[in-house]
Amino acid sequence: MQLARKVVVVTGAGRGLGRAIATAFAARGADIAALDINADEARATCALCDSAGVRARAYAVDVANESAVTASLDAVVADLGRLDILINNAGITRDALLVKVKDGAVAGKMSLEQWNAVLGVNLTGVFLCAREAAERMIRLGNGGLIINISSISRKGNVGQTNYSATKAGVAAMTVVWAKELARHGIRSAAIAPGFCATDILAAMKPELVARVTSTVPLRRLGQPAEIAATAVYIAENDFLTGRVVEVDGGLRL
Repeated sequence: MQLARKVVVVTGAGRGLGRAIATAFAARGADIAALDINADEARATCALCDSAGVRARAYAVDVANESAVTASLDAVVADLGRLDILINNAGITRDALLVKVKDGAVAGKMSLEQWNAVLGVNLTGVFLCAREAAERMIRLGNGGLIINISSISRKGNVGQTNYSATKAGVAAMTVVWAKELARHGIRSAAIAPGFCATDILAAMKPELVARVTSTVPLRRLGQPAEIAATAVYIAENDFLTGRVVEVDGGLRL
């Protein structure tokens, strides 16, 4: 796919991986629709994309809200005239052990609120955005691409029952959509990052970050620009579909 003047929708575009992905596609000449629950951060991403000489529009949206997703993608098509690529990047964590035991007694457990919050954004949000994007791609008749951000944690990570479940689900949905949508000229792929230098890790204690980094064969964290480069690679390779590309520095959980 030639990216110049294509319209790329990026969810969770206000910071971290989403911002890096949006600016990477803008550098290739793509117009950007930056979706984020934080309107100010989405606008800040658009300002960076504007400097590349492309059109960039910000949309405040909760991806777990069906009507909000529908309205925002309608607005993208109305404002920018097409919809070629969706990057399902928005995601949250609410980590907890399934059951926490201290001195032989149950001291806590993952709450239903923690479970539902993560499933709402990371799984339902991905489903809603992909469904609505695919519908518009089919109507517009230009084909398209859906890239979902999974995670190394889809294999199962301690303290992340909710997060791991969603990222495994994202990987599975990617394959389903590749099979279902190919007849419409729409590809579907995913990226599974390892531990990256994003706000989530920045909030962790330095000693914990050092411990995480020490387990990575390349002995460093991934950079958002490296994940963004992978998204661009997928977009530009028209024979890549139905696969999860792992970008994890060689780490295996």
